[in-house]
Amino acid sequence: MNEIEKAAEVLRRGGVVVYPTDTLYALGACIDSDEAVRRVYELKKRPHDLYLPVAVGSIARIESVAVMNEKTKRVAERFMPGAVTLVLEKRRDVPETVAGEKIAVRVPDSKTALALASLVGPITATSANIHGMKEPSDLETAREQLGSAVDMYMDGGKLNGIPSTVVDMTGKKIRILREGAVSRERFHE
Repeated sequence: MNEIEKAAEVLRRGGVVVYPTDTLYALGACIDSDEAVRRVYELKKRPHDLYLPVAVGSIARIESVAVMNEKTKRVAERFMPGAVTLVLEKRRDVPETVAGEKIAVRVPDSKTALALASLVGPITATSANIHGMKEPSDLETAREQLGSAVDMYMDGGKLNGIPSTVVDMTGKKIRILREGAVSRERFHE
């Protein structure tokens, strides 16, 4: 069993894994495990009204958690896999512990993250840090903050450290909520 298969097994059993993405290290749990999702909130000391971003294994799998239309499909095809998080209308069957009416979803440009999400389904993709503290671009920073409370750490080396750009697609116009690795101007080309 390789490292990705081991991490997938930990996630399937309701565990929490720190894994590399194309931007930062993320704290992952299967979104259909309320207990694991609650652990993510506790580990991060994150307020429960700040919902968790979710990673999926492909653009096609976005529709397993969110409602897509032609505009959102075009944006997804242009920027994903990549450092963009789309805020979309949530599907009703997505647990309330993860998202309210909207859900933040991304398809990271990372073989590890894509493989994990492909093997186990949608997983949380929040940065692997205590809320308000330094976001980890290396495993040591994540370990210093989260310690032994995490079930498994996956080493992906030093990452670029620039968070994804968060784009709200739920209104008539595209709204940039956080400019990150992909510049605001790219959405208006």
